[in-house]
Amino acid sequence: MKISSKITSPIEEEMKHFGPYYKKNFDTKIPLLNIITNYLIRRKGKQMRPMLVFLSAKLNGSTDEGTYTAAGLIELLHNATLIHDDVVDETYQRRGFFSINALWRSKIAVLVGDYYLAMGLIKSLEENQTEVLRIVSTAVKEMSEGELLQIEKSRKLNITEDVYYEIIRKKTATLIAACTAAGALSSGASEEQISKMRDFGEYLGIAFQIRDDLLDYEKTNLSGKPTGNDLKEKKMTLPLIHVLEKMPVTKKRQILSTIRKHHKNEKKIAPIVQYVKDNGAFIMPVKK
Repeated sequence: MKISSKITSPIEEEMKHFGPYYKKNFDTKIPLLNIITNYLIRRKGKQMRPMLVFLSAKLNGSTDEGTYTAAGLIELLHNATLIHDDVVDETYQRRGFFSINALWRSKIAVLVGDYYLAMGLIKSLEENQTEVLRIVSTAVKEMSEGELLQIEKSRKLNITEDVYYEIIRKKTATLIAACTAAGALSSGASEEQISKMRDFGEYLGIAFQIRDDLLDYEKTNLSGKPTGNDLKEKKMTLPLIHVLEKMPVTKKRQILSTIRKHHKNEKKIAPIVQYVKDNGAFIMPVKK
């Protein structure tokens, strides 16, 4: 899905300059690392997070070198987390292409993810962007907590709607919030305005993740993941949680047992995906 030109037009120049700015982080003397980073750069996504940094900066003032540093740091962090997530989830495709762990094995993928994270930290220190580093470090901490909470709940399959929201707030929304807060910070915005932009980013991130989780039950596969992939990884998301709350206890036990024992069996999972779709997964009350 293309991002509307109405959104990107105010930062067209910034995004044009961001590509070369970001790429220069990866000029190394390690041939294997150069091959892998070039592979990743050629297959970059929409770069939504740098966009949010630049948009937030312009909404609150103007962009400068600090804005580019913040956008680069967050993009490095985002790519590091994607690489690590693919290892943790044993995912072999990302945005329709082979993941790093599929092509170069998990050990190399973890090391490349670590390299991305280290490069981001070094860059922020070189530019004396300690406050941006604080914002992003807080995001890393919360993202790790969210991932561990999700792993814990995937083992027990006892996730509630409240826990689901806490997971997606930490795993996804906290990084979006870091984008909007860091962008505002780089433009010289007040503490109050930075706080408001952080809240906006958090709400946007929650909405983004809910949409992504809904798309996992659709054949259109706009999320860039195989349909039903969350269930194959024993991830209980809002559509399933909503349906489980309404169904008879015996049916609920049956579905949870199938997920627990056969989550990697596509033929076993497919009927659950269809059941969730047929029983009101997309008609959910708004979380107050």
